[in-house]
Amino acid sequence: MRLILLTASLLLAISVHAAPLQRPDFGDDTAVEAGVVDKSLKGQFQQVRQTVVDRTSDLVVTTMGFLGVPYRRGGNTVETGFDCSGFVRAMYNQTVGHLLPRRAEEQAAATQKIDRSELKPGDLVFFNTMRRAFSHVGIYVGEGKFIHSPKPGAQVRLEDMSGSYWQRRFSGARRVLSAQDDSLKSSGD
Repeated sequence: MRLILLTASLLLAISVHAAPLQRPDFGDDTAVEAGVVDKSLKGQFQQVRQTVVDRTSDLVVTTMGFLGVPYRRGGNTVETGFDCSGFVRAMYNQTVGHLLPRRAEEQAAATQKIDRSELKPGDLVFFNTMRRAFSHVGIYVGEGKFIHSPKPGAQVRLEDMSGSYWQRRFSGARRVLSAQDDSLKSSGD
């Protein structure tokens, strides 16, 4: 519950800093119509914001349901077990309907680079665990923690990124853009 509240708070803070909605110029005779349009736009914005909160919450909650699933190299289902990128791919496909590439470095290339300070629940975190950048991936869940499928003999688990092992190996953060985000980006909005 605390994680959901954190996510909601982050989204609310972002919305407060967003540019105010511009009122269309209808002239003096249609001031009432302008108020209706503003309410409609605000309603649409609220709906989009709630959808983002719901999807992020669903993603984080879903990942937590897979704690304890064993690691398996090349694994991408709960029945077979997961490797790191198989876990991330399965979680995004099941909760958001977004199919990411299979390998960690391909997932890094297919997502938007963000600064570590911009991390939000649902973002991807990458680590250099095999002497190359982006050789390991997990899903950020908030409060400096991420969930991942770490290595043979281990299970899907929650880790703290501030631990010395993960701090030394951190190689970047990425955000998965939805189809809507991609279209906004390409239209210049």
